Amino acid sequence: MRSLLFVPADSDRKLAKSTGAGADALILDLEDSVLPERKLAARGLAREFLGSAVPGVQIWVRVNDLASGELLKDLTAILPAKPAGIVLPKIRGPEDIQTVSNYLEALEQSTGVSASATSIMALATETPIAVLRLGELVRHRLPRLAALSWGAEDLSSALGAGDPRYADGSWRPLYAHARAQCILAAHALGVEAIDTVYLDYRDTTGLGIACHASRHDGFTGCLAIHPDQVAVINAAFTPSDAEIALAHRIVQAFAGGEGAVSIDGRMFDVPHLKAAQRLIRSCSAR
Repeated sequence: MRSLLFVPADSDRKLAKSTGAGADALILDLEDSVLPERKLAARGLAREFLGSAVPGVQIWVRVNDLASGELLKDLTAILPAKPAGIVLPKIRGPEDIQTVSNYLEALEQSTGVSASATSIMALATETPIAVLRLGELVRHRLPRLAALSWGAEDLSSALGAGDPRYADGSWRPLYAHARAQCILAAHALGVEAIDTVYLDYRDTTGLGIACHASRHDGFTGCLAIHPDQVAVINAAFTPSDAEIALAHRIVQAFAGGEGAVSIDGRMFDVPHLKAAQRLIRSCSAR
């Protein structure tokens, strides 16, 4: 998934508009963008939206966190409509993912949804304890976990801190650390690494620069908060024709069985071969 667009689940207008945004996935939000008195209505609209076919687009639902008292209400309402997965906010550690996995298993059985059909994307840095415990995820079997993402604003709020970014938009050290831990944990687990939102949705130039950096840092996609961000994110996370051509040349050059090859005056070895093969696979799967 290159682009994942958040859509407030209590807005008919925004839900309707989201289908034409071109995102690889939509995340129907039941959490931060929905006021408490609108939660019930949002669940109903989300369930209705999930029931309408959106060809080629995965539909996920961001549920409320375990401590909120709203999570089971969310899952009971939306699981029968068969979302691709849930986005689980404010985790504290692997036990939260396992607990929610158990809820999903029970609800799948009781509602006739195929076993293990519902994946989990965990927002893995929204609490201080989660950042400190990210490495613990790799020591647990979490078969439903399909992706990790991170967030700075909730972490900053939990710390009673200020803006997580410097004036030039770069991350302050604490948040750069959390971001890096998310990338490492995702790749250690073999799941997708999804970068956090870019808040200034009007700054498409800045978004493009940030997404290109994200891709080269190891993220596989990015969250979006506005439909205008989707095309920029998709372009940044789509390999160029030149990158694809070079990847094929690298694979072809290694066909002779050598451990290192030269292409246009540059040396390539086995790590480059693996990267080229991964890039080709990602294009084939899209």
